[in-house]
Amino acid sequence: MRNCLRPDARSIPMVVPYTGGILAGQGMLVGAFFGVAASDAAQNATVECETRGEFELPKDPTQAISAGARLFWDDTNRRLTTTATDNFQVGIATAAAAASDTTVRVMLARVPAAGA
Repeated sequence: MRNCLRPDARSIPMVVPYTGGILAGQGMLVGAFFGVAASDAAQNATVECETRGEFELPKDPTQAISAGARLFWDDTNRRLTTTATDNFQVGIATAAAAASDTTVRVMLARVPAAGA
């Protein structure tokens, strides 16, 4: 097909929205796209971001998270949370994380709303 631009694409170029830029391995949200930066980049620079796969990312330090829990991106604090309100759903926890843990494993996936 001539109209297929990125067969089996796992990453897309995204413009860094954050003051101070981003480091490789950090999550970022641009509109309705969430990805994990493949390299360091300054604010307003373009960086390839992985949009699929399993990653270990920072989490809300007050939450214990069970495997299989839906995870949301808190863009203000740039971390994962189980709190849906005012946050963007990015995936599912692939392993449990205690409240004392600083990170959680997440499989990036847009999943349907509960009950769908």
